Amino acid sequence: MKLVIISHTEHYKTSDGTVVGWSPTVNEINHLADSFTSITHVAMLHAGTAPKSTMAYTSQNIDFVALPVLGGTSIYSKLKSIVYIPKVISKVRKALKDADAFQLRTPTGIAVFLIPYLTFFSKKKGWYKYAGNWNQKKPPLGYRFQRWMLKKQKRRVTINGAWENQPHHCKTFENPCLTDVDVVLGKKIVQSKLLDSKLNFCYVGRLETPKGVKRIIEAFKGLSDQEKNRVGDVHLVGDGEEKLAFETMAKNCGIHFVFHGYLDRTSVFEIYKKSHFFLMPTSASEGFPKVIAEASNFGCVPIVSNVSAIGQYIHHRQNGFVISPITSEGLVLQLKQVLQLDNKSYEDLLTGSQNFSKTFTFSHYTRRIHNEILVTYQ
Repeated sequence: MKLVIISHTEHYKTSDGTVVGWSPTVNEINHLADSFTSITHVAMLHAGTAPKSTMAYTSQNIDFVALPVLGGTSIYSKLKSIVYIPKVISKVRKALKDADAFQLRTPTGIAVFLIPYLTFFSKKKGWYKYAGNWNQKKPPLGYRFQRWMLKKQKRRVTINGAWENQPHHCKTFENPCLTDVDVVLGKKIVQSKLLDSKLNFCYVGRLETPKGVKRIIEAFKGLSDQEKNRVGDVHLVGDGEEKLAFETMAKNCGIHFVFHGYLDRTSVFEIYKKSHFFLMPTSASEGFPKVIAEASNFGCVPIVSNVSAIGQYIHHRQNGFVISPITSEGLVLQLKQVLQLDNKSYEDLLTGSQNFSKTFTFSHYTRRIHNEILVTYQ
C-alpha cells in the first residue's frame, strides 16, 4: 500500500543536500515505512540551517515533496497562503495520483483548504490526524472550522483523548514516540532509579510563557533555602523568542538552571534518564505532548497541568502530579510534596508511569492504524 502524508512539518536541507525534518514526525514516519510499499511526505521546506531537533529519513521507500513555507498570523502571511492555494493543491493532487491512502495532519493553516478539497474532490481512502486539543472551548477560527469539518467526516479522524459525545468515526489515538527497545531500556532505568540527596528536574518543549517556563523559574525561586538545597539541576531543553528573558530571570535565584537549546532525540533521552521529575505547567492548548510519555518511560515522573487529554493519562500521586491551579504558586505546592517523598512512594509513581507509557510505542500505533483505520476500507 502506498501512503501519502500531508503536513506542515518543518524540513531543511543540510550542506550535503540531505533533507531532514522535525524529529518527532520524521521518526514516526520512519517507523511506519516497513508497513507500506512507499510513503510520500508532502511538507514544508525551510531555508537556513537545520536545528538539532531534526533528523533524516532512514528508509529508501520514503520520498519528500516540498511545499512552500506557509502559515503565520500576519496579514502578509495569510495573503501569501491564499495566493499559494492552487500550488499546494496541485502538489497534493499529483502526490495522490498513484497513492492508495493518505493522512492529513491537522490543525494547520493549509488544512483549512485541504480538508474541503480532500472531502469533496478525492475518492482516495484516508484519515485525518488532529494533533491539537480536541476539546478546546474557544479555539482560533481556523482550528474551529477544521474541527467542525472533521466532525462531519465519513473518513476516520484520530484525536487526543476520549470525550463526551465524541463522534463514532473520531478515534482516540496515542501519538507514538517510543520503540519497543526504549520500553525495555526504560524498565531497566526505572529499576535502578532512587531519590538521591539532590533531585534533578527537566522540561522539554518550546521556551515560551504559555508552555509554563516562566512558572517553572518562579516556582523554584519561591522555595525556601532548605528546599533549594535538595534541588540539583533543572534542565530546560528547547528554544524560543523568550529564551534570553528566561535566562536572565533564572540568574541569582539559588537554583542551577541549564539551558540546552534544541537537542537531538538521543540527547533528550539522556536528560530524562538522569532526571527524577519532568515539568510541564502549561496553560497552552495541548493535545497530549509526547514528551510526557517519553519522560515517564525513563523514570522521569511528570508534574503537569490538567490541560486537554493530559489529565486522562496522568493521575495525581498515582503516576505523576497534577498542578492546580496552573500558576507558579500551584507548582510550588507540588514541588514541596515532591521534595518530601520517600523512596517507596517514588517507586510506586515510577511503576504507574511505566504502565501508561507502553501505549505510546510505534509498534502499538502501527498495529492500530492497520487494524482500526485502514481495515475499514478493505
